[in-house]
Amino acid sequence: MNDEVLLLGFPESMPQARALAEFVGLPMAAVDLHRFPDGESRVRLPVNLPPRLVFCRSLDHPDDKLIGLILAAAAAREQGAVELILVAPYLAYMRQDIAFTPGEAVSQRLIGRLLVNYFDGLLTVDAHLHRVHRLEQAVPVAQARNLTATAPMARFLAGQPGIKNPLLLGPDAESRQWVAAIAEQQGLEYRVAHKERLGDRKVRVQLPEGPYAGRDLVLVDDVASTGRTLEMAARALARHRPASISVLVTHALFLDDAVTRLKTAGVANIWSCDSIEHPSNAVPLAPLLGAALQRMLGKNCHPPYP
Repeated sequence: MNDEVLLLGFPESMPQARALAEFVGLPMAAVDLHRFPDGESRVRLPVNLPPRLVFCRSLDHPDDKLIGLILAAAAAREQGAVELILVAPYLAYMRQDIAFTPGEAVSQRLIGRLLVNYFDGLLTVDAHLHRVHRLEQAVPVAQARNLTATAPMARFLAGQPGIKNPLLLGPDAESRQWVAAIAEQQGLEYRVAHKERLGDRKVRVQLPEGPYAGRDLVLVDDVASTGRTLEMAARALARHRPASISVLVTHALFLDDAVTRLKTAGVANIWSCDSIEHPSNAVPLAPLLGAALQRMLGKNCHPPYP
């Protein structure tokens, strides 16, 4: 089999796609997307595709992005592509792995089946998994890798000159795995708060005992969506008169006025990985994803595809 590989990026993911292609040494091309006035999409791929393709697209705003992604994958198969790998630094619809009330769609399982129909491999970062703990259970493709960004996040934090003797805080029990991993890698103290969810946009956060006064405090989480949990944790921490409060997350959704509310709550720094393009991006994921992609491809990649 011809082992040429081409990486295909989508318009909103081009910076991440370029960085990934450059790190791995892959040629890259763009998927041409056009949205018609009625909301339908036209998808156009380059012609004369090689048999192995890597699609790079983060799946925030998934209801807009999934249709274009599936159309692109189907078009590639029609051109004769035999292996399709999806690099989705942020993978949506992973939270609901059971039906919480009768009649609910189990979106994790359904989206997983959809992706299996079109892709042979999947790379993602810090997928938000609960009762299902392995990515291949949620998306049973031939190769599924759920990477963690804790190592690059820990290195980034260690390189911040304004953060001295930091204390890390996970805002809820779900964040423990990330905050503990980052703290262990840098030999830092950490605590984990208790969260009570009162609705989609209302939470209550209870801090554990800790030496918060005068410390540089860093709130660590995987996904920042509405930012309410981080906001409530920051407000509680501010009462202890710390030296500073910062936020470090993998996936920066930060919907609506989340950033403004965090700043108002006393957060001085907001940092995120570049899984989702956002002004807070400070931790590049191309080295993490690129190393895993090279292993998945199992080869040395070729010079740029003409």
